[in-house]
Amino acid sequence: MSVPAGKSGGLTRFRIDLAYDGTDFVGWAKQPKLRTVQGELLRALEQIFGSSADDFFMRVGGRTDAGVHADHQVCHIDLTSTQLKRLGRNSFSTARLNSLLPGDVAILKITKAPKGFDARFSSIGRSYTYAIADAACKPNPKQTRYTLSIPKELSVEKMNAAGKKLLGLRDFGAFCRPRPGATTIRNLRQLSVRRSKEGQILIEVSADAFCHNMVRALVGALIAAGQGRITPSELAKIQQEAKSTSAFKVVVPHGQTLTNISYPPSRDLAKQAEKARNMRSLGEISV
Repeated sequence: MSVPAGKSGGLTRFRIDLAYDGTDFVGWAKQPKLRTVQGELLRALEQIFGSSADDFFMRVGGRTDAGVHADHQVCHIDLTSTQLKRLGRNSFSTARLNSLLPGDVAILKITKAPKGFDARFSSIGRSYTYAIADAACKPNPKQTRYTLSIPKELSVEKMNAAGKKLLGLRDFGAFCRPRPGATTIRNLRQLSVRRSKEGQILIEVSADAFCHNMVRALVGALIAAGQGRITPSELAKIQQEAKSTSAFKVVVPHGQTLTNISYPPSRDLAKQAEKARNMRSLGEISV
């Protein structure tokens, strides 16, 4: 979809939906001399709109870590009237932006953002999938970049039973890397486990937001449950204590994929953004 250049003064906000293979990136966030998704996107945008000292005011819905993939990521940028004039008769299109990006990043859609939209603060939820190939899964070398391999068979039933103990608004301090002044309270809405028709174990997790390392720690806990090393009751106790534990390990990132970032109806975008900003003033970090 193409979005014509705006003619009004001030800033014009655009929503960008994209996907990427995170294997060769050190994460989303721009870092000096390191390859990141944001860095590649900014480089492409500057070829269209010229250099930007403020990175086009870019903000992302889910700040993925090194090695984590995205089937559907969302960010926004703000363009000045001067930047938009550089388009001339051209449009700001998915095809043009994709032509300037490497093959492991793909723009899905570009739209003019509705009033009040903020890619990060307007979000009401993030969803991830983590893929595991255990002994019951048919080997597939094409999936090794995106699937954690485990030599023994896991019990999906035990994993689901454990996951149910963690649902709801809770303190996930046992599953997060602590940060000074940051809250580890999150509303975990989904933590379910199933096998695909190919035999992969797919862990699907959704929450209002996630702490750093939270998804991979939850997966590590479910693996321990699937191996019979932790019971659902023991996992519930670990959560309630909300302290760092050695009962399970944080798994590697390459099995994790951001699948969706959800937003409220357009009329509620500004209200949600204001609410989220007030929460983040306590130090809460969303990814």
